[in-house]
Amino acid sequence: MMSWDNVEIIRSKRRRKTVQAKIVDNALRIYLPAGLTKNEESKWINQMKERIQKKQRRHELNNTTDLKKRAEVINDHYFDGKLTFSIQFVTNQNTKHGSCTPASKRIRIADDIADYPAYVQDYLIMHELTHLIYPNHSKGFWKKVNEYLYVERAKGFLHASEFFSKK
Repeated sequence: MMSWDNVEIIRSKRRRKTVQAKIVDNALRIYLPAGLTKNEESKWINQMKERIQKKQRRHELNNTTDLKKRAEVINDHYFDGKLTFSIQFVTNQNTKHGSCTPASKRIRIADDIADYPAYVQDYLIMHELTHLIYPNHSKGFWKKVNEYLYVERAKGFLHASEFFSKK
């Protein structure tokens, strides 16, 4: 995923439980308690690398992709531009493609979706935007979602990707 010029491990006798990581001058600095075993240290280093990589990916996706623009186009086309919402990629959705909290009008899309075809991304955006009107999967919800032109193709892609990811 992301890489750094180097990784610096900084051990502290004053640090008892907390572990911290940050990027300084393209180096990943990981601050660890001095009393960790080699096994614990290795585990924490890997965990902190992964955490920083996810944070960088989320930042990159939300600043370089056109997710918000795509959602606005779908809002204009299918909802007459009447919906207000925030939408962003997240890196902590491992079992769902997207989620919506109608009360806060917040939509979260799993970061792996950024690599899917545009028609699949648009279907998932349509699905989550529809939850702002129908917070369930009622008949009215599916009627609205099914207005999307490539709904069956997108569902087929998602089913196939889930099937192949289990192998």
